[in-house]
Amino acid sequence: MSALPSQRKRVALVIGAGSVKCAAALGLWKVLKREGIALDLVVGCSGGSIYAACMALGYDAEEVEAMTLGMWNRDVTKRRDYASMLGAFLPKLFSFRGHFGMVHGEAVLAALKKGYGDRTFAETVMPLFVVATELATGQQATLDSGRIVDAVRASIAIPYIWEPWEVNGKLMLDGCLSDPLPVDVAIKEGADVIPSYAFHVNSIYTNNLFRANYSFHNLAHHAEILPIVPEFGEPVNLFDTHKFAHVIACGARAAEEQLPYLKQLLAVPESSAPSPEAARVQ
Repeated sequence: MSALPSQRKRVALVIGAGSVKCAAALGLWKVLKREGIALDLVVGCSGGSIYAACMALGYDAEEVEAMTLGMWNRDVTKRRDYASMLGAFLPKLFSFRGHFGMVHGEAVLAALKKGYGDRTFAETVMPLFVVATELATGQQATLDSGRIVDAVRASIAIPYIWEPWEVNGKLMLDGCLSDPLPVDVAIKEGADVIPSYAFHVNSIYTNNLFRANYSFHNLAHHAEILPIVPEFGEPVNLFDTHKFAHVIACGARAAEEQLPYLKQLLAVPESSAPSPEAARVQ
């Protein structure tokens, strides 16, 4: 009797918090497409949720780059929310709701709607999970239903910049506050191999925390987590969208370094020669 073929391993991409640096995940997206490696689900947190949502909706890397130039730029922070600030500083004169943002939220919401419209999680081509933080409890909230624009708006609600956003009757803040790299969400959804883009490794202390987190999940859940930490060689700030091409190239380079191990985990045969697409990505 011949042996039954082994079940294909489920692959999840987790894109952590990091504003424009999150575009590095598009580099991996290009590499996976080139190699014919399919994703089974994608998880996004904070700035990473913008890119995760675009991928889940079926856009390719070039389309996502063009879309995010319209969704994430300095225009979304130009209008100050004076009513909110007055409520915080003079609560007796102006009604204070217990939270405030210095930047008016209309511009960022309008920008996100340009990209996602009223499309819902049910319309994605692969499962999407967006991580935010509940304002009342500080606990992680995993959003996987309703309008995508609401989930992403909640996940990027940077404290004191934008006001929290209500989802399912609860006010939500930036997902980075509860978990900047939510690999646990992918594990709960049954992922076996998890490439994860981390951008907040800016000190030995933080790096050790990430390593401990990876080790715990690997041992406790038998999932293989591949941390991908691109080296940008220069500062990449909150709205440095003019550095998109550089950031994506750095992400692709970091992905290429992990590709042999990823293919080994997935039992994908190594190609004998790089394709023309490989040359362009590199």
